[in-house]
Amino acid sequence: MSMTDPIADFLTRIRNGQASGKAEVSVGSSKVKEAIARVLRDEGYIADYAVRKDGSKATLTVALKYHDGRPVIERLERYSRPGLRQYRGKGGLPRVLGGLGVAIVSTPKGVMTDREARRVGEGGEVLCLVA
Repeated sequence: MSMTDPIADFLTRIRNGQASGKAEVSVGSSKVKEAIARVLRDEGYIADYAVRKDGSKATLTVALKYHDGRPVIERLERYSRPGLRQYRGKGGLPRVLGGLGVAIVSTPKGVMTDREARRVGEGGEVLCLVA
């Protein structure tokens, strides 16, 4: 069965893993998923991530993070999707919870947060919102 939106599947696995209290979740790896996991780790939303290669297959394992028994990520949603891509210029990037959350943006200079994209003066495709 083919998957039309692997990024949405990745985000859903993180949401479901946190809802069930799992320590980590695994998903098939890709460069974009690794970049999203890197941004989530750098922003403090996940504990860590690792890529394991088994022959030609690579698996991305994300260690989830909790605070006082509650998931650190309260909101994780896909913004741009295959049926409706959402591209924004540097001035049109969304601010999540007035700057408390982050929007993850795919720019020509790589995947980064909305704050970093504004700082370097780049717009791009808004992949997801995290709070």
